[in-house]
Amino acid sequence: MAVDPADSDPRHEAALALHRFGFGPKPGDIVRIASDPRGALLAELKSGPKTIEDPALASSAEDARATVAFQQEKKREREARRMQASSGGGDMAAPDAMAGGETNEMSVRKPGPPLPQQIYLAEARARYQAALDADIGLVERLTWFWSNHFCVSADKGLVRSLCGAYEREAIRPHVLGRFADMLIAAETHPAMLIYLDNARSFGPESLAGQRQHKGLNENLAREIMELHTLGVRTGYTQADVTNFAKVITGWSVYPPRRFPERGGEFWFNGRMHEPGGQTVLGKSYAEGGFAQGRAVLEMLAHHPATATHVASKLVRHFVADEPPADLVERLAKRFRDTGGDLMQVTQALVTAPGAWSAPRTKLKKPGEWTIAAMRASGLEIRDVRRIVNTQNLLGEPLWRPPAPKGFSDDSASWVDGLAERLDIANQVGRLVGNNGNEPDAIVDAALGPLASTETRQTVRRAESRPQALALLLMSPEFQRR
Repeated sequence: MAVDPADSDPRHEAALALHRFGFGPKPGDIVRIASDPRGALLAELKSGPKTIEDPALASSAEDARATVAFQQEKKREREARRMQASSGGGDMAAPDAMAGGETNEMSVRKPGPPLPQQIYLAEARARYQAALDADIGLVERLTWFWSNHFCVSADKGLVRSLCGAYEREAIRPHVLGRFADMLIAAETHPAMLIYLDNARSFGPESLAGQRQHKGLNENLAREIMELHTLGVRTGYTQADVTNFAKVITGWSVYPPRRFPERGGEFWFNGRMHEPGGQTVLGKSYAEGGFAQGRAVLEMLAHHPATATHVASKLVRHFVADEPPADLVERLAKRFRDTGGDLMQVTQALVTAPGAWSAPRTKLKKPGEWTIAAMRASGLEIRDVRRIVNTQNLLGEPLWRPPAPKGFSDDSASWVDGLAERLDIANQVGRLVGNNGNEPDAIVDAALGPLASTETRQTVRRAESRPQALALLLMSPEFQRR
């Protein structure tokens, strides 16, 4: 039987709030919010999503243009080297270098990461820093959740340069707004249109489709219905998918080579758009260009099946692998009653008794555990590549999901990676070193009343403070929400 936190140590609910709904406590956080943990969560929601303002970060369109220019320059360099080698110039340069004479600086300089990777790492740093700096971390957790719900992959061509900006532009501003607005922002973003191939989807009867003999791509339409809105087995048919795919033909991206001023921006290309009306889920949509597709997205956003699908995913993410039916219905009803107001849906989650009384059996995903470990230990970002490599090792590479459904939110998917977490915990312990904190103080700051007697004894028996920290990070109470 679950123990009501209100009947025990008042710090219990505070620690639970930080681990279940946030990114884990920093030293002093449990005591700081102990008087009103739920109020602290609601206050963070009221403050809204943090805008990442970093001069090192550009818009997705600017990143796309810069990346294409970089690729063109690299292509010219390869062609120049090929021509030099074919004319014999390559053979003349080698003896001078071997003899110790003057060499071209470019021939000996170690190359840095290519531009797409530089953009990716800069965006990664901004994302991780926002999570580390967060008060509790609920809004940042929502950003990560919705980014995974509407996932794109950095492994798909130009998307590597766009995935961070996609999260900043299409996801972050809308996590506490209307679901329909986030849906439209995500599906019209160049990163999504490239990732799911809609940028090259031609209406069969469109001017461009008939002239170029190219056809329809249903990837985006199918994933919008199956993953982003209605969910699987909710009544739509293959005909609905095909008709919806026709509706969103022409949703494309300005090619940077042809449009140097607008390259990388969303482009409704009427020449690619399937003319005429379409029927989706029994409702007819007259020809209307871009507005036709927008109307279908609005319908899907407000569909009752979407409310249930979104509510189930939110509860599974924050509370339990098997979402309690009453909690799912509470969130789904709020979604339906408010037209998909995500602020009110999230408020319904954090004020529901069932969201607090559920047992702490859910394993944190690798990214959440890594940030929690850094917050608990005070570890700062020195080289973001270490965090990126950690996520690769733990099986949750940043913005690189294995499929359009995103990374799993089920604990079973992450159990096999616990051995690798031990290696990371030991590294964190060594990096932080002997910072002067006693084992009991480390446990109190990170877990408070959540810590079991066994965990406290294990940490006390550590041979050193670095080992004590590593044992804490690997404790069941720290691993779970």
